[in-house]
Amino acid sequence: MDDPSPAPGIRSLWALGPGLVVVALSVELVAVVVVAAGVLALPPGGGPVLLALGLAAMGVVHTELATGIERIRRRGSANSYFDLSSVWTFAAALLLPPGLAAAVVVVVYAHLWHRVWAPAGIPLYRHLYTTATVLLAARAAHDVVSWAGGLPADPARPDVVVAVGLAVSSYVVVNTVLIGAAIALTGPRVAPRDLLGRWDDNALEVATLCMGALAAVALASTPGLVVLVLPPILVLHRAVLVRQLEQDASTDAKTGLLNVTAWRAEALRAVRRAHRAGCGAGVLILDLDHFKVVNDTHGHLAGDDVLSAVAAELRAGVREHDLVGRFGGEEFVVLLPDLPRGGAGHVELWRVAERLRHRVARLDVGVATAGGVQTVTGLSVSVGGATVPTDGTTLDQVLRAADDSLYAAKGAGRNLVRIATDGHVPAPRRPTA
Repeated sequence: MDDPSPAPGIRSLWALGPGLVVVALSVELVAVVVVAAGVLALPPGGGPVLLALGLAAMGVVHTELATGIERIRRRGSANSYFDLSSVWTFAAALLLPPGLAAAVVVVVYAHLWHRVWAPAGIPLYRHLYTTATVLLAARAAHDVVSWAGGLPADPARPDVVVAVGLAVSSYVVVNTVLIGAAIALTGPRVAPRDLLGRWDDNALEVATLCMGALAAVALASTPGLVVLVLPPILVLHRAVLVRQLEQDASTDAKTGLLNVTAWRAEALRAVRRAHRAGCGAGVLILDLDHFKVVNDTHGHLAGDDVLSAVAAELRAGVREHDLVGRFGGEEFVVLLPDLPRGGAGHVELWRVAERLRHRVARLDVGVATAGGVQTVTGLSVSVGGATVPTDGTTLDQVLRAADDSLYAAKGAGRNLVRIATDGHVPAPRRPTA
């Protein structure tokens, strides 16, 4: 699993803050020490070098066969990214001495960098950190299997079977903890899904490691059978790509939020759930004030960076299960399920809208321009809101009521919140310049 994409323009580890720098360099230093200790402990003659070369070669062939798919996945991954090369790194951890297993990891990931990560524009510091976490995870898996006498061994022995299962767990835990520690330092509020990865991503990782264990057993008994691992792993690549393409089709490319089609589909389901549960739901429409000035002053690429930064603030300012989407241009929309009905729902919706408005007003966005990096400040949003079922029983009715409220906020001077049937909430004062 890899850490989230950095903010626009950040290509250096040093720009991410001292905490993340300390963690990254510490993990990489520990990995170097562990690898050096493994190399020094190699048996006379170097150990099973031919087996290590074979695993490294299989990893390279695997990457070459899946290069096109992996580049698409790598470019499209907004948060976490699980590569399937752990088939070979995990097999190396089970079969080889630590020094040779580390060599296999380095060869496989160096080739991945050359063929997948670098062409996809991924910063080198991210690849180095990921490689370090894989080295430590592989060492943890090796130590667990060594406890049972190592492989090759009689696979029918219960302790060997248990040890391989524990090795899978240790590999996942070490990798997840180290990546999660880095992700936790990338922002003040990080969702658990980003820290731990999604359920299906973790299931993919476990499935890949299980295939690596089967590859190790095949190499230990009948080495020629290891080639049978390639067809299913390549099919798995394509299955994962289809899932990612489906996700990309529902995501706005500039902001990473739901696009209008996907947001409407999810919002319709949320409104139906609210009716069945007898609770309310709220809709906010937010329009970035005077956004044309940003484009005219700094350029459209800088405008895209501003949209991305505003989207991140909106996503961070609501609950995990709230729906945030981009309606097009500089307009965003939020659906908040599970609100109380009536006036209490209006008050809660107004509080959320005010919180989002203040978050955007405090936002400073660094953008790259022809004259160098500049900071865009003074951003603001006008917000209109409405609730189900007070202001409408269908999604379209509530959207129209929220849109009318948005135009009321813009007509009153912008950088304001207006909620349908405003008598239910205290009228916010217009902020001074």
